[in-house]
Amino acid sequence: MYAPHILLIQGHPDASKPHLCHALANAYAEGARAGGFELRTIDVARLQFDILRNPFEWEHGPVPAGLKTVQDDLTWAEHIVFFFPLWLGDMPALLKGFLEQVARPGFAFMSADGNPFVHKALTGRSARVVVTMGMPALVYRYYFRAHSVKSLERNILGFIGIKPVNETLIGRVDEMDEEDINTWLTKLHALGRRAV
Repeated sequence: MYAPHILLIQGHPDASKPHLCHALANAYAEGARAGGFELRTIDVARLQFDILRNPFEWEHGPVPAGLKTVQDDLTWAEHIVFFFPLWLGDMPALLKGFLEQVARPGFAFMSADGNPFVHKALTGRSARVVVTMGMPALVYRYYFRAHSVKSLERNILGFIGIKPVNETLIGRVDEMDEEDINTWLTKLHALGRRAV
């Protein structure tokens, strides 16, 4: 029996101890397994790679050895779920550096007829972005217009063909009690069970 492929990308940059992002990813993974889906995970904080420093490296430099299997996982995946905390209004720098390394020309998009960006090579995949933050999620969504998440959706994921992209924004994480956390874990488990 066919089981859709789900790739979880843990973008929390601190791998020294578990955080809420890790618990949320675990809940989603448990739900996905209960739903019969095939699952792979990537923990960005445990990977070794340098940041890109110029356009030549991005266009012509080799992909770090530790990230070649990540590209294989992205090719395999049909649904990708990102987990990260909002830091200074954006995704952590480590996650951004990871995406810059992985979403290279020749892999994530191809040129055709002289247009270097015409072929979105990861078309046919959907995604969910799960973001934790200290501020209320409604403030981030409506006052700040969820600018960094929208940028990720439009300028990175959409650029390489991944759509639709859904969001789960979780605010006031520093004020959560055990009941609040369990409510969110239950929600993520349900999303995983449906692979959405």
